Amino acid sequence: MENQKSDQKVIVFQLQDEEYALGVEQVASIERMLPITRVPQTADFVKGVINLRGVVIPVLDLRTRFNIKSSPYNESTRIIVVYFDGMEVGLIVDTANDVLDIPEDTMEDPPAVVGAVDVDYIKGIANLDHRLLILLDLQKVLKSDDMIELKSVQG
Repeated sequence: MENQKSDQKVIVFQLQDEEYALGVEQVASIERMLPITRVPQTADFVKGVINLRGVVIPVLDLRTRFNIKSSPYNESTRIIVVYFDGMEVGLIVDTANDVLDIPEDTMEDPPAVVGAVDVDYIKGIANLDHRLLILLDLQKVLKSDDMIELKSVQG
């Protein structure tokens, strides 16, 4: 019989020099940069919308969302499409590295301060083979007032 501790499978991505993670169950796909149609009168971090296989998806830049200095998009830049609150949302990240299993016992509560990211956005920290992975809480990253705006962008 297996013990009760379970691993969490995550997608690891990078913003500046930090590594972040999202549970794979929240991720629909990882895409290369696509043309983004700007939507007027939206928050800075809402970059606009993309047309992904016939579906219009709002896209936000996580660097801007987390107040990290922006950087030009390049060959490594990816859009992680996540499922959230009945819709798909694209998150622009510097790179999407890999898929990892994080053992439950490597997870710690977030410290009071973690780099540039508001602690509210953080579900936990995983210390894995000399790597610190910041697990994001999508619920908090995409707060309800932001979702209202994203749904209006989606039309």
